[in-house]
Amino acid sequence: MQRDTDQYYSFTRRSALLFGGQIVLLSGLAARMYYLQVIEADRYRMLAEDNRINFKLLAPRRGRIVDRFGRPMAINQQNYRVLLTPENTKDVEKTLDTLATIIPINDKERQKILRDIKRRRRFLPMIVRENLEWEKVARIEVNAPSLPGISIDVGESRYYPDGILTAPVLGYVSGVAETEQTGDPLLELPGFRIGKSGIEKTLDVPLRGRGGTSQVEVNAFGREIRELERVEGQPGAEARLTIDLELQKFVAERMGEDSSSAVVIDIHSGDILAMGSTPSFDPNAFNRGLTAEEWRTLSTNPRTPLNNKAIAGMYAPGSTFKMVVALAALERGLITPATRISCGGKVSLGDATFHCWKSKGGHGNLDLLGGIMNSCDLYFYEVARRVGIDRISQMAERFGLGMMLDIELPGEKKGLMPTRAWKKSHKGAAWTQGETMISGIGQGYMLVTPLQLAVMTARLSNGGRAVKPRLTNAVVAFDGTELPAPPQPEFEDLGISPSHLEVVLKGMAGVTNLPGGTAFKARIKDPAFAMAGKTGSVQVRRISKLERETRVLKNEELPWHERDHALFVGFAPVHEPRYACAVVVEHGGGGSTTAAPIARDILIEVQRRDQSPSTELNVPRRPEGEG
Repeated sequence: MQRDTDQYYSFTRRSALLFGGQIVLLSGLAARMYYLQVIEADRYRMLAEDNRINFKLLAPRRGRIVDRFGRPMAINQQNYRVLLTPENTKDVEKTLDTLATIIPINDKERQKILRDIKRRRRFLPMIVRENLEWEKVARIEVNAPSLPGISIDVGESRYYPDGILTAPVLGYVSGVAETEQTGDPLLELPGFRIGKSGIEKTLDVPLRGRGGTSQVEVNAFGREIRELERVEGQPGAEARLTIDLELQKFVAERMGEDSSSAVVIDIHSGDILAMGSTPSFDPNAFNRGLTAEEWRTLSTNPRTPLNNKAIAGMYAPGSTFKMVVALAALERGLITPATRISCGGKVSLGDATFHCWKSKGGHGNLDLLGGIMNSCDLYFYEVARRVGIDRISQMAERFGLGMMLDIELPGEKKGLMPTRAWKKSHKGAAWTQGETMISGIGQGYMLVTPLQLAVMTARLSNGGRAVKPRLTNAVVAFDGTELPAPPQPEFEDLGISPSHLEVVLKGMAGVTNLPGGTAFKARIKDPAFAMAGKTGSVQVRRISKLERETRVLKNEELPWHERDHALFVGFAPVHEPRYACAVVVEHGGGGSTTAAPIARDILIEVQRRDQSPSTELNVPRRPEGEG
């Protein structure tokens, strides 16, 4: 009897446990159904037959570019654009036909759209037209039911407030080419722009930022019903340059429409304060999209507006090179500041005749100061002959000539400082003494860039320190943290004798501040701002003996492409150097008449903006007995 009672209670407990478990399961099921059918009802309603959820990648705001004082050089502005998502329309061509009744779409644009659709994933939207007026936007929105796959997007586009004046430094942005796809989803977004030249290209990755996401409800036709959730991306970093925007504009405007370039550099820090190259181009045109005619005009212009001549233009340095030749000779003890050389206007070597620019009568008997101040070619023919080309090139490289300076811009050219070994390997011939003499006045095989000339002048005037140019002060993330950057180096000493530098700088001061100096007419008359410098005129064609003797045509009467290049390098103020400047005017004629006045005005402006000039002037007296 007891056993039956135990079995009864055991069965009852199991039944209770089983029943309780069933109650728990049913309660959980009921709770889940309540959650799905009541709490999540709206969510699942959106996933009904005629609705779905799409995820979109959002383009981040491109980082600004500002000058050294925080003034904007490259910003973003609102841009209305019409997009086509092929996946959301059954007939792309029919949609384009309907859209063409609202905005014009020519055959070329239509074929490009159809071609791009085949190359890209169909769910990715593509831009049909940008920079729409509000009237067109409204008409498209009104006709949205008959435009499946078409949507209006409000984005941002790059804008350069000062256009052509800052283009050589900033460069431009443009659409992503197929060859530039790296797998980054951002690069596949419609209308996404990347840097194609200038600082925009160099700092493209930090300027891009990081994309966000948007979760939107769309109907069966792909039309957006509402946005459900948005996660903002990370804006691009802000690039702060060493450029002084107001000085940059002054330099560009001062050069005008001449095919020319100019660089202004702080001789102690290496900061590039301005870099001009003219004629220039409008970077905003690349952002909106160039027409075929616009591109043809730019790319075929003989004055190369797309080329930043400051870093990629290569020229013989002409007489601006004479200080380097002098230092090479002084260092080897082959001349002293008192070494005198007679100039009668020409000198012979074998059956060749080498002329001074002052061919009638020459300069007479000159010492080194007189040779630099009067830019006497015969003086430096002889000095170069004594030194030799290899030693000259070695000294030139110490001053940054014929060397990559690693400025933060794409397209920098190295130039050339020839040597005996270079000619043997590249020309298959031995170097000649006549070529050494020509190199003594900065002609022949030598090629330099205006940036290199500015760096050379900075190293001469800062006491012989190997200053290096730079354009970027800082790159600052959106949250204000500064991105890691290479530390500013301690510039090494070039090992040039201070006394040798002193005599060369005195010669440069005489060029601009003493009567008889080749740039005396272009001098800065205010003693507080006075400059020192060196002129240069570079022949681009061979002058025949008959032409030299008859002087049938003056330089300015020749066709533009046959005229001499005009060069000038200078620093200011003379008594306490702070700024260096190099100017090259292609086919501009004389360095003293064309390039020197431009450099003078630039050096006045940069000192005026500094607002802290000293008033003492220390110009050497003209040595006695000079021709």
